[in-house]
Amino acid sequence: MTEYFQLQFKMLNRRMIDFGLPLLIGYTLVPLVFILLSNYLFENTEFAIYVYGLIVISFVSKLSEPKRNDFLKSIFNKDKYKKLRIIENVIYCLPFTFFLVYKNQFAFATMLNLFVIIITLLNFSTNINIPIPTPFSKKPFEFSVGFRKTFYIFPIAYFLTYISVSVGNFNLGVFSLLLIGITCFSYYSKIENEYFVWNYNLSSKEFLLEKTKTCLLNFSLLSLPIIITLGILFFNQIDILIVFILLCYAYLTTIIFAKYSSFPNEMNMSQGILIATSFMFPPILLIFLPLFYFQSIKKLNVVLND
Repeated sequence: MTEYFQLQFKMLNRRMIDFGLPLLIGYTLVPLVFILLSNYLFENTEFAIYVYGLIVISFVSKLSEPKRNDFLKSIFNKDKYKKLRIIENVIYCLPFTFFLVYKNQFAFATMLNLFVIIITLLNFSTNINIPIPTPFSKKPFEFSVGFRKTFYIFPIAYFLTYISVSVGNFNLGVFSLLLIGITCFSYYSKIENEYFVWNYNLSSKEFLLEKTKTCLLNFSLLSLPIIITLGILFFNQIDILIVFILLCYAYLTTIIFAKYSSFPNEMNMSQGILIATSFMFPPILLIFLPLFYFQSIKKLNVVLND
């Protein structure tokens, strides 16, 4: 396993150099930016710890990509593979854990680490060859594939909503909504084959509109029980609920545009940094959203206008 983590470290160095950052500057600048953005987040919103949780879940979900894990299973035996994945998830949590401890959020830091470990263990226990039914057609492959991998998150989110109502904690209910949002967000990290995009008899704008409509409709379907429950039982805070619903819509639209802005290649590190920055400062989406949109149109025109 030591060799594996050494290889990951070398790959991180190469990505940083490819991005145009000398290693010395990168390892100084990135932690500094992380601390400044985290501090800004905690000073300006009471939902900071929940945003932290969503970002960590997003990172961890990237590590659960099937091809990547199939490759790891072919190298390591079952026990070493399980240990590696747990260590890997905890390492991804470390910067957030340290900052939460600095902010005296000991309980949430502990819960966050336990949660990513539980997700890892659930991935092992549910790695069986039984087809899981989904409420989606085969057309939006992101949701039909993604739902099967993350189905256990939705009962957790609904249960958190029940708890939020039981204890009168609206913030916990909002967190359950954001948990579904970030789960759907993770479905768009994988790029499809160029052929499947070419198959659409649509223009680039129509293609993006169709993808966005499908995504927002399916997210709304999955989060409807939470929205109805919070809307009725916390009616005096419905304006805040609407703001977070719109934020989820904005982030889901952004990830779709970002996904196709580098098509047919995977999203690069710079795009990931831009999206991570928008989590810390949502108004910057007003810049990133049109930026990714026009880049997507340019890339898709090559495929869809053939």
